Amino acid sequence: MFLSAIEWEEGKIKIIDQTKLPHELSFLYIDSIEKLKEAICQMKIRGAPALGVAAAFGVVLGVQNLTSKDSGTFREELEKVCSYLKSSRPTAVNLFWALDRLCRVANSGLDPDELKQRLLKEALKIMQEDRNCNRAIGDKGALLVEDGDTILTHCNAGALATAGYGTALSIIYRAKEKGKKVRVYVDETRPLLQGARLTAWELLREGIEVVLICDSMAGEVMRQGKIDKVIVGADRVAANGDVANKIGTYSLAVLAKENGVPFYVACPLSTVDLSVPSGDKIPIELRDDREVTTFHGIKCAPEGVKVYNPAFDITPSRYISAIITEKGICRPPYRQNLCKFFSEEKKYEEKND
Repeated sequence: MFLSAIEWEEGKIKIIDQTKLPHELSFLYIDSIEKLKEAICQMKIRGAPALGVAAAFGVVLGVQNLTSKDSGTFREELEKVCSYLKSSRPTAVNLFWALDRLCRVANSGLDPDELKQRLLKEALKIMQEDRNCNRAIGDKGALLVEDGDTILTHCNAGALATAGYGTALSIIYRAKEKGKKVRVYVDETRPLLQGARLTAWELLREGIEVVLICDSMAGEVMRQGKIDKVIVGADRVAANGDVANKIGTYSLAVLAKENGVPFYVACPLSTVDLSVPSGDKIPIELRDDREVTTFHGIKCAPEGVKVYNPAFDITPSRYISAIITEKGICRPPYRQNLCKFFSEEKKYEEKND
């Protein structure tokens, strides 16, 4: 049974504290935007789609105690809440996408009491849409998986990174549900070990055969012919198809190209940012030096050593075989074909509005 990384429960955001995994399954109940930002910054909740859902519920928390009946004042306060939450993590675009979407709701001309209800309804809708997207991505991507495939993945793009089924891992889950036998190699994903701590734990819970490897082993494993496909998630996709994802993804893509292994990216369209022309324009988060100089709180580097700790890297689109979205499998040329997907999405929304 899949665990939900995020829920809305009795006026609070319920999340799995992912810093405690795999040793302890612990839940946090968040009742303020300050606690939410802390949870995001400390990576107690992480993953681009999950951060989008969390941000949407964060807006609901941020305005629920406002007593002003003036619509203008209410919108000003809401914008402050959004600005505060936008400062939590800069790379994953879903967080910004969700906050902008709720800001648009606030411009609907409703009075503050009605807006509070409308904002909650929209946040719940975003959560359900993500769950639906997860399933659709899994269905589309499972078509690329052959019975007996061995897949390499990096970081965690499963149920723990979304509101439901996962992105990259949803493809593996759906392939299994369709009767295909799949084995998964999991990179440990230094420095915070999301692959070892989260992905391996999640896949084992679902009865998937897992082989854990160090990040530096991926090239040799591919050279030995052990990997049929690489499937990863994404935190932001530029208009030209360049992908920002967990640090180490770029190296995997280059190694996959060298070894003739297809390299796939799985993400919802909400992760695609058409306002960014290329990966060069995607902001990359730099994180605390201690993530590198310590291991589970134990120092593993000499005192005073300089550290460079980017949380993400950019994989140029030329290394990406396809981008798997809820609307279908997008192949090069990405700038042209991603726009087509958005045009189809807009037509669907207008038809069902």
